[in-house]
Amino acid sequence: MFGIIKSIIWIAGILVVGYVVLDYFGYEVNKNYFDSSRTKCQKRLEECTDNLLHQGIDNVRCDINCADTDAGVIIKKKKQ
Repeated sequence: MFGIIKSIIWIAGILVVGYVVLDYFGYEVNKNYFDSSRTKCQKRLEECTDNLLHQGIDNVRCDINCADTDAGVIIKKKKQ
């Protein structure tokens, strides 16, 4: 149990140090990345659902790879 708590504290510390280092070098975490990515993935899934209903199971062409959407990047350069 003590090992798990110690690991959580180490991970939290590394994240805080990483955040400070990013800020020092002029970068920031894109906090809107996951929201915009989620909305684009939901739209893509709705299109796939419509495609499935209209073309049937055999002819469906659906790309559900939402990881590489055009939502931007998680870490971006600060705007000066």
